[in-house]
Amino acid sequence: MFFRHAVFGLASLSLLAAPMTPEARKLHLESFEKVWSTVATRHYDPKLGGLDWKGIHEEFKPKIEKAVSAEEVHDLLNAMLGRLGQSHLGVMPMEAYEEDGGSENLASAVPGFDVRPVQGRVLVTSVEPDSPAAKAGVKPGWELLEVGDKPVKPVVERLSAHLKQSTQLELMLTLRMHHLLRKGGDKPMSLRFGTGKGAVALQVARMEPKGRVVRFSNLPPTSFWLERRTLPGSVAYLKFNIWLEPEAVVQGFQQAFDEAKPCKGFILDLRGNPGGMGFLATGAAGWFVNAAHLKLGTMQMRQGNLNFVILPRANAFQGPLAILVDSCSASTSEIFAGGMQDLGRARIFGGRSAGAALPSIIERLPNGDGFQYIIANYLSEKGYALEGRGVKPDEEVPLSQAELLKGRDPALEQALAWIARQ
Repeated sequence: MFFRHAVFGLASLSLLAAPMTPEARKLHLESFEKVWSTVATRHYDPKLGGLDWKGIHEEFKPKIEKAVSAEEVHDLLNAMLGRLGQSHLGVMPMEAYEEDGGSENLASAVPGFDVRPVQGRVLVTSVEPDSPAAKAGVKPGWELLEVGDKPVKPVVERLSAHLKQSTQLELMLTLRMHHLLRKGGDKPMSLRFGTGKGAVALQVARMEPKGRVVRFSNLPPTSFWLERRTLPGSVAYLKFNIWLEPEAVVQGFQQAFDEAKPCKGFILDLRGNPGGMGFLATGAAGWFVNAAHLKLGTMQMRQGNLNFVILPRANAFQGPLAILVDSCSASTSEIFAGGMQDLGRARIFGGRSAGAALPSIIERLPNGDGFQYIIANYLSEKGYALEGRGVKPDEEVPLSQAELLKGRDPALEQALAWIARQ
């Protein structure tokens, strides 16, 4: 199972403008048929929620035949898939797979800070130490006002209007901001911020993203990083940005426990983690569960059901486990957090997760694009779907500019306080 949005959520790509040749048109038509037939035969719901999928084929085929660019084909395919109204469905242009990655690649240069939408504004939530952003003076809590000559507010308003009923609004807004901050390769960028005491314009250089570039299956190159430390009270803390690199994730858990001995509590920070390999969640759960036959939930497929059975460890940690999530925690992160919450094995802190938890597969199309499609529905252990709902924290801790400006992390603080009381 893979995540969708870190790969396919990048809107308005300025690519694919090459003229349409007869051979290219043939490959695009073959790709259209592949996308349409795959959904018809492999989607977990044979009725596709009541959609007239054959009628949609007849509607979109003439449009594909008349398309004048690969970009138009890309938009049409995603518009067709959008009729299903679900996550984990999308077509990504072939340029994202090129070795240099272009300006859209997830491993491309970054300024060194992260952002989240907060009450209609885009706020800086963290700044990497020694990054170009840190050296330029960017601080958590600042509001991002402009990227280059592009004001941020109209982008937020447009997406908010389009996705106002979606649990994935904040995720898509964040990804859109990430896209803007990656445009232009490794060139310095002009940014304007609201500091809480006025506005400031800065010229910020860019750096390679932290971690290492990884490639897996049909995913474009992306970066993987992992952080661990021991917090006061012998509490182990672990955070990684994506559910890839199984060996590194396993080592991360082991080293976090070893360094915190005697470990009195564990905090797994999944904020901003969009998902990845689904099976890693069942192995990760085993660090905290020693009983057999427990599961994180169930995948409902056309051919039958598949349980997310936890792989228990005989020496599993039995102390308090806190999991941090936010609106950019999706897919595998939601399955892990929701599953452990249902089992009563973890307490969840932060904000509601993205509600984008459908298991999926990524394949390459005849025209070279990547195509992600749904193969199953996911139900939590208590029987509810996470898609369009998300994981609701036991202790909701909303982001606020005031706390960010003070350099505080209230969700982490509340998790530590809860562990101390156990």
